[in-house]
Amino acid sequence: QVQLVESGGGLVQPGGSLRLSCAASGGGFSLYTIAWFRQVTGKGQEFLATKSYRDGRTRYADSVRGRFTISRDNVNNTSYLDMNGLKAEDTGVYVCAASGRSRPTHPSEYDYWGQGTQVTVSS
Repeated sequence: QVQLVESGGGLVQPGGSLRLSCAASGGGFSLYTIAWFRQVTGKGQEFLATKSYRDGRTRYADSVRGRFTISRDNVNNTSYLDMNGLKAEDTGVYVCAASGRSRPTHPSEYDYWGQGTQVTVSS
């Protein structure tokens, strides 16, 4: 079983950048696809990005493509989400999740979830 812990959130001005981290424990990190979702009250979970454990290929939501980059370090069992050009609408709780499938985008296809880290974009 995989345990996930996010960090790196905070308050940032519009146009700014943040790097989020998702640290995994419990073993088998290299065998899981990792994704990032954003939770906003009243809007549910929004898929942002995923990176396959099989071939390293990525998928991004249209809303973040070109601004966000997902990566993973299988030695340190950590996934990262680099966010640039942040906008007010990027505000939310950012959650990482793990799946045994390759690059799924629906929350129901993910088996393990972290608690999330808050990102607030405001001047």
